Amino acid sequence: MKFTHVFKLIIAIVVSELAGVVGSIFTMPAIDNWYAGIVKPALNPPAWVFGPVWTTLFVFMGIAAFLVWKKGLEHREVKIALGVFLGQLVLNTLWSIIFFGLHSPGGALIEIVFLWLAILVTIIIFAKISKLAAWFLVPYILWVSFAMYLNYAIYMLN
Repeated sequence: MKFTHVFKLIIAIVVSELAGVVGSIFTMPAIDNWYAGIVKPALNPPAWVFGPVWTTLFVFMGIAAFLVWKKGLEHREVKIALGVFLGQLVLNTLWSIIFFGLHSPGGALIEIVFLWLAILVTIIIFAKISKLAAWFLVPYILWVSFAMYLNYAIYMLN
């Protein structure tokens, strides 16, 4: 792998992980306080599961973005795909702000629908450039689908 590719891969992963870091700024303070006190559904995983899962998913997102980026920013479809990717990263971060920061499961439920749709669009656009990149996003949309269920259940139970 060329040095420029290694550099692009690192940047893509760091940018993706930064979305998680920003989200965790709003998540971490709420875990032991607000989140601990709300009713959660039976399928809610233990709190310690979320960190490793999200860290892995952000790495996968970074790899997917890299696979698209390495096709070349001179291509219009690559620029569009990475723009959509960045948009879904923003939506990902906004969910944490709404759910944990604002303590609003209802608002977060509306937002996560848009996040899910943005991930789907990203997968479709990425698939046109790199099938492998699209496959790297499949665990992400599956986890967000599960998170949507959890969000809905928490909203209904509280």
